[in-house]
Amino acid sequence: MEQVLIFATVLLPIVTALVELVKKTVNLPKNIVPAVSFVVGIAIGAVAYPFSDLDLIMRLWAGGFAGLAGTGLFELAVNKREGNTKDAE
Repeated sequence: MEQVLIFATVLLPIVTALVELVKKTVNLPKNIVPAVSFVVGIAIGAVAYPFSDLDLIMRLWAGGFAGLAGTGLFELAVNKREGNTKDAE
C-alpha cells in the first residue's frame, strides 16, 4: 500500500494539471469536475506502465487516489456547486 500512495503522490501534479486543462478548454458543469478528475487519474495510472513496476490494479488505485486528491473527495460527496467551468461566450 505504501508504494501505491507514493505513486499517487507522483501522479498528483500531472492529474491536477490535466484536469485544469480540461476545465479551461471544455464547458463542464462544476459538479462533475471531481468525477472527471477521478477518471483522468485512473487513465494516467494505467498509462504510467513504463514508469512503475506496480501491477495494473495498483496503478489504477494510485491514479484513482491522485484524481480524488486533485479536486478533493469533499467536493464529490458534499459540496454541490452550480454553474460551468468555462464562461459561455
